[in-house]
Amino acid sequence: MGGWFVVNARDAQWTGGNGRSAICKFERDDDRFEQLGLNVNVIEPGELSTLYHAEGAQEDFLVLAGSCILLVDEEERTLGPWDFFHCPAGTPHALVAGDERCIVVQVGARPGTGVVYPESELARRHRVGVERETSSVAEAYGERRREPVQYEGRLD
Repeated sequence: MGGWFVVNARDAQWTGGNGRSAICKFERDDDRFEQLGLNVNVIEPGELSTLYHAEGAQEDFLVLAGSCILLVDEEERTLGPWDFFHCPAGTPHALVAGDERCIVVQVGARPGTGVVYPESELARRHRVGVERETSSVAEAYGERRREPVQYEGRLD
């Protein structure tokens, strides 16, 4: 990993497209942070943030603006500004777009030990569930994978 740096989120690397929310990654695919991942997820109404999944490392989420729906362990609740969600390793979860833009800071431990997309009727009702359990990101998302984009939206 290179040395320290400062970058404004507007100038950092973004991915999105294909009906997916825009994510500011801060790190590069060829120069990933060793101990934790951190990004900003801008979820617009109607966009897919993530599919219902469980990872092998803990994650944390802080809503900065707007609101979204949290699906966790087959439960559903609304998150709004300054709501914090701690997600231990192995906990199935997804953030679902609501009726307004939602800006979320996401932090995850590294290294993770894989991901699983479990079957969930609740997740399917929210259009973030898989038809059958898989550990394959490619199988779960199919054509809905994010790609590099130039993010030109608001960060407030």
